[in-house]
Amino acid sequence: MSKGVFQLPEVKNEPVRSYAPGTPERVALKQKLVELNQGGLDLPMIIGGKEVRTGNLKDIRPPHNHRHLLGHYHQGDKTHVQMAIDAALKAKPTWEAMQWESRAAIFLKAAELIAGPYRYEFNAVTMIGQSKNAYQSEIDAVCELIDFYRYNVKNMDTIYRMQPNSSPGIWNRMVWRPLEGFIFALTPFNFTSIAGNLPGAPALMGNTVVWKPSKTAIYSAHLIMKVLQEAGLPEGVINLVYADGRDAADVIFNHRDFAGLHFTGSTGVFNSMWRTIAGNMSKYKSYPRIVGETGGKDYVFADETADPKQVATALTRGAFEYQGQKCSAASRAYIPITLWEDVKRFVSDDLSKIKIGVPEDFSNFVNAVIDEDSFDKLAKAIDDAKASPDAEIVCGGTYDKSEGYFIHPTIILAKKPDYITMKEELFGPILTVYLYDPADLDKTLDILDTTTDYALTGAIFSADRANIEKMTARLTHTAGNFYINDKPTGAVVDQQPFGGGRGSGTNDKAGSVFNLLRWVSPQCIKETFIPATDYMYPNFLEE
Repeated sequence: MSKGVFQLPEVKNEPVRSYAPGTPERVALKQKLVELNQGGLDLPMIIGGKEVRTGNLKDIRPPHNHRHLLGHYHQGDKTHVQMAIDAALKAKPTWEAMQWESRAAIFLKAAELIAGPYRYEFNAVTMIGQSKNAYQSEIDAVCELIDFYRYNVKNMDTIYRMQPNSSPGIWNRMVWRPLEGFIFALTPFNFTSIAGNLPGAPALMGNTVVWKPSKTAIYSAHLIMKVLQEAGLPEGVINLVYADGRDAADVIFNHRDFAGLHFTGSTGVFNSMWRTIAGNMSKYKSYPRIVGETGGKDYVFADETADPKQVATALTRGAFEYQGQKCSAASRAYIPITLWEDVKRFVSDDLSKIKIGVPEDFSNFVNAVIDEDSFDKLAKAIDDAKASPDAEIVCGGTYDKSEGYFIHPTIILAKKPDYITMKEELFGPILTVYLYDPADLDKTLDILDTTTDYALTGAIFSADRANIEKMTARLTHTAGNFYINDKPTGAVVDQQPFGGGRGSGTNDKAGSVFNLLRWVSPQCIKETFIPATDYMYPNFLEE
């Protein structure tokens, strides 16, 4: 076939549509929501490019209306996980040998499909299945997923152009090989874009994948597979299985050809998998790559020069958008006593105006948390705070699961810096605030640093440049994504590569070259044009 050094189409971030009243996108999305809320879903697994139905049906219900049955998905077991591995290994030689520009074209086409004919379906499915409002869904399920697919292609091109120097008479080349074996992608419910990227990034680099989505996000995962198939993804490159996590782990982590894990989820689950993989090292053909973005106990820290209104807006948005179900959500704040009354007044005013309810009503800022287990955990945290002498509820504190899993935005005032909700991730619309004396700024920074093992995102607010510089330096290891005078959420692909350290993951920065490098194994080739014919070196010659 013809060869060439190909230049990619221009890659830039997908513009976010507003869905404001009177816009055509608002009308189109509302129509799609009506259509898809009619239900009738029957979602099979996709293994080796084929639909697999087991008859073991599990309900799909919107978190904000759990009485409404959307349909069912077909639950798999260990045999289906093995089928997925077999399909991935069968597809691997052909996929690995495919020209890079063909792999690129598949994901670029998928991005165009999401941006165009599937835009409103991606939004509607995410809104219905994961209880996300229109704007939050647009940012996630559409724009960020498009950005992942486009920028992954651009970053793949960057990696392939990373080549060594050559000396006269020699040509050195670097070959970026996919890993030997298959990749396991284990994806969360909270971001459709993450669910699409975790199997997509390794696949783009020539790997084949077994993908297990969260059971609460199967609706959007199935749509991602549908679009990838329409874009031309060959059979078996990505295999979508709905299996119990323990069953999947038992099969995958005992398989000789397990080559890598791409994960977003809880720190506890990640730690458990890491231990299992370490214990099974003698079984594997090579050292598996382990890439994970896990929990966070993300902070906002303000000094006494900060603008109270700016801090309040960052707290309202950072803590309560998508019900606080973001790995990056602000869940603890350190506020000077001198600023607190103003900050509290502004946040309270925000929360008094915020509407709570179903995502089909576009005026609702807060929707439901993902499921009953999450609801019960969050409700208990609120009740415990009400009963504790070390905490006080200053906003919210109510909840209701009669029709949907609704937790009202809640602010807890902690009377000691190590109160439990200052330390443990809750993953819901609960913000805990600790007040400090401005004279104790340095001491409070130390407290922030040592309170949790998480280090995902963090934000500082100050109008004092010297303080900004000091706090930035002091908090350098507390966050993989650090924000100055902004909320700690909303990272954009290619603008703020996302990931954290410590107990928050391996910090491999999704959507960047750093992540894609984890899915390749470089081989250096040296070619000598005129090989040596004499073993001697000049220094061995006699005088």
